[in-house]
Amino acid sequence: MNKGLTAKGRATRQRIVVATALLSREKGAAETTLDDVRAATATSKSQLFHYFPDGRADILTAVAEYEAEQVLDVQQPFLGDLSTWESWLSWRQAVVDHYIELGQRCPLGSLTTELGKSSVEARAILARLFTEWEEALFLGVQALTDDSPEAARVRARSILVAIQGGVVMLQATGRTDYLTAALTTTTDSLRPAGAGTD
Repeated sequence: MNKGLTAKGRATRQRIVVATALLSREKGAAETTLDDVRAATATSKSQLFHYFPDGRADILTAVAEYEAEQVLDVQQPFLGDLSTWESWLSWRQAVVDHYIELGQRCPLGSLTTELGKSSVEARAILARLFTEWEEALFLGVQALTDDSPEAARVRARSILVAIQGGVVMLQATGRTDYLTAALTTTTDSLRPAGAGTD
């Protein structure tokens, strides 16, 4: 999407994407208009359509891509190597801390409840996000258990659903204890005998 843009053009486009992502978290993607984006970014209508020829649909797709990257980036470096119980604990704490910090303005909630419904392209981005995330968790489960591949896959998906459910509850109530409880419950079964909980 940045093909043919100058460095300045790429920076401007990225600034618009980031600002729109923040607006979508605050107002919801459905309520975020091009006028809102223009006001937040001090850009003209012609500038918006220069960087996003299909207008709002293009911007929301770019925002979905950006938000998906944010979801995975904040879990690193832990998500990239879940081969020990200590790395699982570090990852789990990083996830909880991140959503406590963001509260109801989290990119995952915006992606799944708003942006993922905005277009076929956005849904494809969301599907790729969950596939990549699940694969990292699956490899981590395999590293700590004797589960069959099928059982490890189910366990990885359960952890992923626990996060998603916790985030939905966070958005609905403003409380993070649902996420903490769900994530702790689904990961504690991975703890090797004799290992500590923190």
